[in-house]
Amino acid sequence: MTCCSGRNADLPDNPLAEILLESTAALAASGKAEQACRLAGRAYVALRRTDPAMARRFDVLLHRLASLVDA
Repeated sequence: MTCCSGRNADLPDNPLAEILLESTAALAASGKAEQACRLAGRAYVALRRTDPAMARRFDVLLHRLASLVDA
């Protein structure tokens, strides 16, 4: 634990976003790529101003998953 922050240094800064990122990837892996892309896009929009680093991770996932969606 760090001196003054009151949080464990091993925990991610945004644990719910981490869970959503992992869940979205799992959803795509189960054959629901379009739904996963929609969630990743929504997460990006929600995080882009308050947590740009995490938003970027959703953006990367979205672009990776886009190739799995049927045209």
